[in-house]
Amino acid sequence: MSTAPADTPLNVLPLGFPWPTQDPFLFCVHHDDRYPKGNGQYGPAASLAGRQIGSDFSYRDGWSMYHGQQVPGFPAHPHRGFETVTLVRTGRIDHADSMGAAARYGDGDVQWLTAGRGIQHSEMFPLLSTSAPNPLDLFQIWLNLPARSKFATPHFTMLWADAIPRRVETDGAGRCSELLCVAGAPADMAAPPSPPPDSWASVADADVAIWTLKLDAGARLTLPAALGGAATKRRLYYFLGNGLRIADQPVPGHAAIDVAADRPVEIVNSGSEPAELLMLQGRPIGEPVAQYGPFVMNTEAEIRQAFADYQRTQFGGWQWPDAAPVHGADPARFAQHAGGRKEQPGD
Repeated sequence: MSTAPADTPLNVLPLGFPWPTQDPFLFCVHHDDRYPKGNGQYGPAASLAGRQIGSDFSYRDGWSMYHGQQVPGFPAHPHRGFETVTLVRTGRIDHADSMGAAARYGDGDVQWLTAGRGIQHSEMFPLLSTSAPNPLDLFQIWLNLPARSKFATPHFTMLWADAIPRRVETDGAGRCSELLCVAGAPADMAAPPSPPPDSWASVADADVAIWTLKLDAGARLTLPAALGGAATKRRLYYFLGNGLRIADQPVPGHAAIDVAADRPVEIVNSGSEPAELLMLQGRPIGEPVAQYGPFVMNTEAEIRQAFADYQRTQFGGWQWPDAAPVHGADPARFAQHAGGRKEQPGD
């Protein structure tokens, strides 16, 4: 860790797996899998020999099966006490949950799921093309819930790609910079769709922002000061590119960088390739965190209760025919909510 004056990056941390986070965020991971063509049953048309099936994070040949047996992904598993925000940049995810909801989304869509008092869900990565590779590129982010919302009713919201505000600026030399706002847009941009009602991001002064940034070689972009000023924590994840300067300081390779949120900060792509970053920002919740696997509460007693409740109720049970449901061959994106309401992009 390096420390610098207040007008330069505050801390620089190495990117690992997962990426390091800070309150109010709990977890962040970038999955960038170069899956081969599919086998007609939504799995890879490639040998799985040598992989630890059921827990394959090997990235062998550029991809992993994760907890999937035949189809890559994460079969049914429980959560309580936090939210998942899943931004799919390329590819498709099939969602199913214990509320009876389902979705297929991707290519810029975001699913925002409040686990609240408890939910089971699966996140499978169906390989739909049998004639070409099936790349998948996504971020999954865990956002904590304050104690008052730990037992909120589970809820998911779809933020379709065409509704997420994006700004592209081009300088006199034709170099482009792009800002995409999943949550917490600057004052001079349209607001993104609302997060779920019990989210910390729905609290007016929580100052939660989730942005992606893309800069051509030589391009520059200035992030405005956060509305919450110095009470807000702002972290940038530089994950693609070969040269970057933040607040006129060089960044030594791909890294997580904390910057002061109470003032604008300039980002310059000093490399010869496009640079990409993710930004996570928010006012800390400031409460104790007790976490064990998929449960995030405030005390160890609440973690024990979460296990007991899950064993007793299965958080509503699992009504799907198997633990890893896939929603057919049609690549069209959709969501079907608990209670039967259906939506598609553009609705």
